[in-house]
Amino acid sequence: MNKRFITAFALAAAIYANAQQGDGGISSDMLQSIKQSYKATASDKAIRNAIGGNDIKKLALNQDNLTSMDTYFSNKVESKGIADQKKSGRCWLFTGLNVMRAKMIAKYKLGSFEFSQNYCFFWDQLEKSNLFLQGVIDTYKKPMDDKMVEWLFKNPLSDGGQFTGISDIVGKYGLVPKEVMPETNSSNNTNQMANLLSLKLREYGLQLREQAANGAKKEALAKSKTEMLGTIYRMLILNLGVPPTEFTWTLKDAKGNPVNTKQYTPMSFFKEYVNNDLTNNYVMFMNDPTRDYYKTYEIDFDRHRYDGKNWTYVNLPINEIKEMAISSIKDSTMMYFSCDVGKFLNSDRGLLDINNYDYAALMGTSFSMDKKQRVQSFASGSSHAMTLMAVNLDKDGKPNKWMVENSWGATSGYQGHLIMTDEWFNEYMFRLVVEKKYVPAKVMELLKQKPIRLPAWDPMFAEEE
Repeated sequence: MNKRFITAFALAAAIYANAQQGDGGISSDMLQSIKQSYKATASDKAIRNAIGGNDIKKLALNQDNLTSMDTYFSNKVESKGIADQKKSGRCWLFTGLNVMRAKMIAKYKLGSFEFSQNYCFFWDQLEKSNLFLQGVIDTYKKPMDDKMVEWLFKNPLSDGGQFTGISDIVGKYGLVPKEVMPETNSSNNTNQMANLLSLKLREYGLQLREQAANGAKKEALAKSKTEMLGTIYRMLILNLGVPPTEFTWTLKDAKGNPVNTKQYTPMSFFKEYVNNDLTNNYVMFMNDPTRDYYKTYEIDFDRHRYDGKNWTYVNLPINEIKEMAISSIKDSTMMYFSCDVGKFLNSDRGLLDINNYDYAALMGTSFSMDKKQRVQSFASGSSHAMTLMAVNLDKDGKPNKWMVENSWGATSGYQGHLIMTDEWFNEYMFRLVVEKKYVPAKVMELLKQKPIRLPAWDPMFAEEE
């Protein structure tokens, strides 16, 4: 071992040792000061004993807030039947389809009806697989530790999504009734299938990068990608079934009496019973206090098809979003709505209320971050999509509570719904998708802006599950 190496080694060791004992660590004096903050009072001991054998949420349950819950709403869109996404991250899909089925039920005076979530999910997974593989091809010149490449391989596929998936998938592949392509075990329980598909896609992604690095031309890469997608397609069929190209369906009235029987393709069924431009007839709004209001944004790769549309949204103050929501509900039109559903949720009552749990009293400290601070620090963000369907307006026309149709089954929450206070709405609502006819002209003007492009790893990209 030469002297130069020994000197370098010693210097590195000294730097490391100094770092370990620097001003930023917990010294003995600091530890003593920290320990003194705990006084071991009788009340602290009682709380520690309680937490040691019980769930924190149950102990923090605010008994003063357990008064009878008023389930009356001044303005409400009627729904028929509660869907159940089971153990899957398809809330975005169920929510979007629930918006469309409510309109179909009302227009044709149907009884309970559902579109096939499994049919749309099949094409969603194939399109997302292509989105990943083509993204790998597009970025093959970048190193593996490049931020975009790294993001792609971390997120090759998921069953989560946003309203973009509804417009991208339904607009291209149409719709079918649920009975035409029913759920399977893999659609209801997506984890194992998702793991296998993601594993295969990562393998294929590396192969495509290697082919490109070895000089493969565009045409050769496209051929390889097509062959790879053939394997993905087969795996999807094995798990989800064969998506129909034609089917026969009977329209029935509310009493179950047949009205007519016709043969359809998925696209002809969509055009006859929905016939809505899902890409251009809706506007997504966000309440994100970390960014400027009255600006238009789009997020890279925030789409479900490579040839789809990155969803563009307008960032608005919460009260302006509420005004559009109220207009839509008054006109019997449900909306795609997303929020941070896990915050202050009393699942037994189906109530979202910031007063449900008193964590501050239990822990003896405050939790005082506002919405902006929670988003900035990754403490909160949109996590779940549901169908906004009701609002209660007071004598002055101001909202004091809201209700959503959820997709967790009819026995969850309040008869399959969640009720939220207006205060909770302010703090934990993030996205709302509204038909253009309910959007004021001054807001529509904002869509003429060139959108500010945000990267795929932006916190607002987070998929709803």
